[in-house]
Amino acid sequence: MRATRWVRWATCALAVSICVPALADRAKKSLADCTTFDQEDKGDSGVSFTLHNRCSVPVDCSITWQLVCAPESHKRRSVHANTAKLALTEGAARSTDASAAACGDAGWSLEDIQWSCQPAKD
Repeated sequence: MRATRWVRWATCALAVSICVPALADRAKKSLADCTTFDQEDKGDSGVSFTLHNRCSVPVDCSITWQLVCAPESHKRRSVHANTAKLALTEGAARSTDASAAACGDAGWSLEDIQWSCQPAKD
């Protein structure tokens, strides 16, 4: 009888030790695990940003960046802050362009590129 109790207790302890870490891993998953960000140069005209949603829920994302015109010049340098908001359904990808048109013929760079996603609000 005692051996049966011990075996049951040991079996329960083993099951708990296997299941609890698996549940903890599931709880730790975030949108960062299923959303990705890519960027692709479009020559001298700018950069294309793409967000991919591989989550099982729709997400609302935002991308922010600064377009710096004439980054090497102290007198002509100018900074233009930009934001794009993208809503992505499950399994979708959406893109937006960071255009360098505001810089005209001057050189340019993109700085402080940041993106984030949150579950979509119903």
